[in-house]
Amino acid sequence: MARALLGRTIRRIRQERGQTQGALAARLGISASYLNLIEHDQRAVTASLLIKLTAALEVDIAALSGASERQLEVGLQEVLADPMLGIEEMPDGEIATLAGSAPNIARAVLALYRAWRVAREDSGGIALPTGRRILLPTEEARDFFHDRANHFPALEAAAEAIGAELAAAPAEMNHAIAERLRRAHGLTVTVAALPGALRRYDPAARRLELSDSLPRESRGFHMAFQLMLLEAGEAVGAALGGLEPSSPEAAQLIRIGLLNYAAGALLMPYAAYLAAARALRHDVEALAARFGVSFEQAAHRLSTLQREGARGVPFFFLRVDPAGNVDKRFSAAGFPFARYGGSCPKWIVHQAFATPGQIRVQLAQLPDGAAFLCFARTVQGVAARWGEPAPVHVVAMGCDIARAGEVVYAQGLDLETAMVGIGLSCRLCDRLDCRSRAFPPLEHRLALDPLVEGAAPWRFEAKRPAR
Repeated sequence: MARALLGRTIRRIRQERGQTQGALAARLGISASYLNLIEHDQRAVTASLLIKLTAALEVDIAALSGASERQLEVGLQEVLADPMLGIEEMPDGEIATLAGSAPNIARAVLALYRAWRVAREDSGGIALPTGRRILLPTEEARDFFHDRANHFPALEAAAEAIGAELAAAPAEMNHAIAERLRRAHGLTVTVAALPGALRRYDPAARRLELSDSLPRESRGFHMAFQLMLLEAGEAVGAALGGLEPSSPEAAQLIRIGLLNYAAGALLMPYAAYLAAARALRHDVEALAARFGVSFEQAAHRLSTLQREGARGVPFFFLRVDPAGNVDKRFSAAGFPFARYGGSCPKWIVHQAFATPGQIRVQLAQLPDGAAFLCFARTVQGVAARWGEPAPVHVVAMGCDIARAGEVVYAQGLDLETAMVGIGLSCRLCDRLDCRSRAFPPLEHRLALDPLVEGAAPWRFEAKRPAR
């Protein structure tokens, strides 16, 4: 845990809890001046003091990792590197200070930048054929789940209550949910050909139709979604926490995402799933088989195990298509995803497409030294008709290298020598010798010489140290 992140994180959480420096210092048994030095990264935090901090702030050690500040820093670096803003190179230290000391201002800067990009694209003619303005509800929904670490206690509680009443083993869960829908809601479930749809609910006829092209685990998930749609409305409202999305589309995306979360929590109960994950060392395929769910469902559930006092390994999760578009993204592990543009071509996410159905593993190190155990596998959807390719995505996950020993995919890897250097994206990566680079970095001047052809596609000057 980096000390530079720890002090700022302590200050942020203390302020969120409404505690003064004096009050927190008294609970820790240290002077307010000493706490002030810690919060400004001028004193280290001992192990005994770290334990006291978790008790005084009512958080666990994982909450002090600085993941929130790190993600803000990455977002600010990406924004301030945009040449359209005409800003001179911003020292990393100033960006870190802003993210740590004024996180609300940093978030406001990111929100303003997103709004500016929408306005710029719209004025440039990038709009829907109807002339309607693009509002990026998908980004708003992603931010909602990211800001809450993709964990919702109210939905977990609702799912546990329903699961306790069903009292079904994983192998019998689909039947139990179908019976609950029939007895409690007068709803029948049928499997039939549904051209252009996977699930269709007719409230008037009290009928839920599932496509016969769906595999068994997907049918179970759709039934669980339907049950939560009917019974978890209050829990979804509690998870929203009074949020007022900026558009009806964003509100619906968030609501559907929460119902999907609740369905996953029903099929994979928190305590049982956490215990199985630890026993199986987070083998996603084994977890999927044990709980009767798909690989993607099992992987996504691992990224939600962030309950206070019973946290699982913090994983990041994303799903990407062959064109590199990310349509799902959660980061409990603190992995700093780039919001705009593609990801690093050397990352395992892109290599997994070459070996369908096989889990690929990589030890990835970012330019700042942060290292992650990453693993990825393709998942295939259902083709709409004969002759049309089935949709293929890669589901990728990862955790901090410090937790790699708890994950089966680290078995046999040399954590010292097998590291692969990656970047957030080509435009933000400072690596001088990368032969896979697609674009030069935004914050560097190009070094162009017609007499020399280097091995790397782009040559540029190293960043000058800040004064």
